[in-house]
Amino acid sequence: MLLEITDGTASRGGTVILSHFDFAVRGTENIAIVGRNGAGKTTLLDVLTGRLSLDPNEKNPKSGLTTSRKLTTGFLTQAAVENPEETVEQYVLRNALQDETDAEDAQYDRARYDFETRFARAFTSLGFSLEDRTKTLASFSGGEQTKICLIGLLLREPDLLVLDEPTNHLDLAGVQWLEAYLRSYPKAVVAVSHDRYFIDRFADIVCEVANGKVTRYAGGYTAYREEKTKKLAREKKAYEEQQAELDRLSRLIVQFRNKPRKAAFARSRESILKRMELAPKPEADDAVIHTEEIVPERPGARWVFVCKDLTIGYDAPLKDLTFRLRRGQKIGVLGPNGTGKTAFVRTIAGLLPALSGDLRIGEHVDMAYLDQLSARITSDLTVFDWFHSAFPALTGKEVRQTLAGFLFFGQDMGKKVSDLSGGEKMRLCLAKILQERPNFLILDEPTNNMDIPAKETLESIFRQYQGTILFVSHDRYFLSRVADALLLFPRDSKEILYYPSDYTHYEERKKKADAGLSPDLARSAENQALIETLRSVPKKETGMLRQIPEEEQAFDWRFSLLAEKRRGAEDAFFRDCEDLSALPESEEAWENALAERPALQKKREADRAAWTEVLLSWYDLYLEREAFRAGRAGRDLTQI
Repeated sequence: MLLEITDGTASRGGTVILSHFDFAVRGTENIAIVGRNGAGKTTLLDVLTGRLSLDPNEKNPKSGLTTSRKLTTGFLTQAAVENPEETVEQYVLRNALQDETDAEDAQYDRARYDFETRFARAFTSLGFSLEDRTKTLASFSGGEQTKICLIGLLLREPDLLVLDEPTNHLDLAGVQWLEAYLRSYPKAVVAVSHDRYFIDRFADIVCEVANGKVTRYAGGYTAYREEKTKKLAREKKAYEEQQAELDRLSRLIVQFRNKPRKAAFARSRESILKRMELAPKPEADDAVIHTEEIVPERPGARWVFVCKDLTIGYDAPLKDLTFRLRRGQKIGVLGPNGTGKTAFVRTIAGLLPALSGDLRIGEHVDMAYLDQLSARITSDLTVFDWFHSAFPALTGKEVRQTLAGFLFFGQDMGKKVSDLSGGEKMRLCLAKILQERPNFLILDEPTNNMDIPAKETLESIFRQYQGTILFVSHDRYFLSRVADALLLFPRDSKEILYYPSDYTHYEERKKKADAGLSPDLARSAENQALIETLRSVPKKETGMLRQIPEEEQAFDWRFSLLAEKRRGAEDAFFRDCEDLSALPESEEAWENALAERPALQKKREADRAAWTEVLLSWYDLYLEREAFRAGRAGRDLTQI
């Protein structure tokens, strides 16, 4: 056990923040700390780094913080650097080698050479150039200073590395580099982060801080969330069962208390009731997980929009593409800042004119656009009144239920709209938009300024939404949960790349392509059609949107997957028919025998429905492929 806190209590200003909690760092674990703002995450980090002492506990002499040996600790905060006139190299060298020999004496040591190599690699991986190392810290922004502090800590390699929001101010490449670095870090790491994908990639353990306690879960964020959901369900079930039993016993006591022959029985029930240890009422999940489908008012055209030789940009061209969006697709737009993502979605929404080319929106497409600017609503009305005024036909109960689905509860509905935070305003605008039931959503960074419960709520909403979504996001976890395909905006090219799968799959395939794995190795995987990652565009198709992989290959791949499902569904249905053939032949006897075996009949109906669904999916894919071929032949795609 590297570090252990037993029955610890931590306070600030006389207020108890964490009460009688346990926490442990075992060996070289990577631990992520999660919890609501104000739950006590920073307090826990301060205790681990010695900036805050635990309260004395005379009742339990074994309480407190213990370590297996003397530890070196490094702590990354969001605070400013102490000496802004130091150069980057001086700062990093002083911090990284503070436990070694003097920096000047170590100038020609092997340790100094290794340090220089690692420093150059880390410095450039986080977006700096080697020439920046001679600049003073004052010449960098606050975010850049934080990255420099992070480099110093990583190179120092303390026994316990404590990080507070380490992915803040990092671009995607920097975050991915940090994930890989921490996974190979030889010592223990404890990090507070709201980046769920980052937690999934680096953490062995997730510790949730809530209600003054610290609860430990094995695995990354996804594993933690699944286990917590199961735990809440178990606690809710146990609580409801106990409440039902309490109610039953109370009714028995009232019923028999005054009956002489049953008085002893009533007293025994009272005794049971007094001895019963009451289960606490379970806490509600922070997120509201939507499970019912959200269906648009009308389906709209099969092709939501079609563009050909479209050039987007403001004053100068940024990107060129030929593309079409099919009804029901949920496409995430991903790329570095300044590559044209916002210009693209604003052009589709009709807010920015195209520089050239053709763009057509399908018939009966009801579009809704939302970005950070459109969500900056102001009003002196309360949240409840503002929403009700937009939908006067709704009852007060319906308004409250709808708003609760977007995390507006109780007192939240009485807040003035103008007093809401940016994330709250975005949620309120989304509630209004989805209540109008459009069939095409265009969203630019919808989860900005939102905490994890709000993001999880929106993810469940968008997964249940049956319309079409085109959205820009840098949140990789949100992309992996919502998008079924990606549009990739590279920095150094005017072409836009299309990837017909989710973000997790894209990242895995891109890593293999970057590692130079041969296509033959990739073909052995089930997704054979995706081996053409980053393939060059043929000259005759220079203006076309490059497909990753080419769509014809993707169609073959999707047909092969459906073929497996179809064979499985057919086999299951015909096995049911064989079981039914063993029943009596006469109609009356057959019905009687079948009535005695309802499970068999139910299974047959379910298998037949599954087979029908696969056949319909097969037909839809056939129509989609023919529409694609028609488009390549030059026919009007909107008429397919």
